[in-house]
Parts: sequence; C-alpha cells; structure tokens
Amino acid sequence: MKVINLSEQHSLLNRFVSELRNVNIQNDRLRFRRNIERLGEIMAYEISKTLSYKEYDIQTPLGISRESLDEDKVVIATILRAGLPFHHGFGNYFDRAENAFVSAYRKYKDRLNFDIHIEYIASPSLNDKTIILSDPMLATGGSMELAYRALLTKGQPKNVHFASIIASQPAIDYLQQQLPEDSTLWVAAIDPVIDDHSYIVPGLGDAGDLAFGEKLD
Repeated sequence: MKVINLSEQHSLLNRFVSELRNVNIQNDRLRFRRNIERLGEIMAYEISKTLSYKEYDIQTPLGISRESLDEDKVVIATILRAGLPFHHGFGNYFDRAENAFVSAYRKYKDRLNFDIHIEYIASPSLNDKTIILSDPMLATGGSMELAYRALLTKGQPKNVHFASIIASQPAIDYLQQQLPEDSTLWVAAIDPVIDDHSYIVPGLGDAGDLAFGEKLD
C-alpha cells in the first residue's frame, strides 16, 4: 500500500488541519465540520489526478474545444459518523459518484479493550469501479480494514483509495500488512502514537463529538 502524506507538500491543507487540532478553534462546530469538508475537497482533487481520462470534443458558443475528461466510475464510501462531512467534501468534487456507507463502532469489553463491529452497510455494486473509502481518524486501522472487507461483499473494485485526515503510525503499519499492495492511503497528517485508550496522540480528540455533539455511550 502506497502512503501519501499531503502535509509534506506545504499547502493550505496544513492550516485546516491545525484548526481541527486547536482547542481554541475546534469547539466551533460549524467551522470544524467545514474544515473536514475542505480536506475532503483537497483530497478529491489530488485523487482525481490518478484517474483514467479520455478526450472529447466539447461544443462552445464559438467553436469546438478538445477536453480531457475523467472516465472512471467512482464510489465514495464513508465510515459513519465523523466521516459525513469528509464524505461531503469528496462529493462536492466527485459530483457524479455513487455512494456507500458503513457503520463501524467500538464495543468495549472493559475500560481499555474493545472489538470493532460492523453494524450497517449500504453500497452499490463495486465491480470494476474506483472506490474511495474515507474515515477522518485512523487510530488502530481496525475500522478501515473491516469496512473495506465488508464492502468487498458488494463487488471487486478496479482501484482502491483510502483517505484519512489524521492517521497514527501504528495504524499505517497495520494497514500496510492488511490492505492491497496496489492501493493508496491518502492522509493529511501522521501522528506517532496512540494512547492506552487507542486515541491518536497528539490527534484532535473525538472527531464525531466535535462535529456533531457528544453521544450517550
């Protein structure tokens, strides 16, 4: 699996990530969701450079313009719930894409140990399509792996992209062993560790709560 860390390219993406992390800004829920959406838009643009293109003649009011247009059938897949604004960002650019949704959650056995469960999946056929599976936070990589394997019950994609805002290095190490070698993981930042509760450090906190409000356990 190829890993592309977009923060290394030094763009406006870095500012959006910093605002997501900043405790003095992140409690503005509307801005938090919008920054996640912006990062989805940036990643959509970067991923679009990898698609297949074909030239078409386009009629303008004054003549014919030769244009290269993307040809791949794209499916945007998202892990609920923090993934919703991220998904929206991808959809703003891939506005012709189909969509898929997966519900994955941690079921704690005690204060520190948990299993990850897939509860719900809705997806079109994935056969011969380009799938982008997005999840804003990759702590252990377990949710991403299980969501991907659940989606494979809907068909065999032609190309696979994984997208995350902040990924821990342990999650990347794990996913490189579990996901297809010819897939690509796009991230906006890589953090070094996870803590005893499997939260990313320094991370940004609970992305779902910051985006949509705290939930009852």
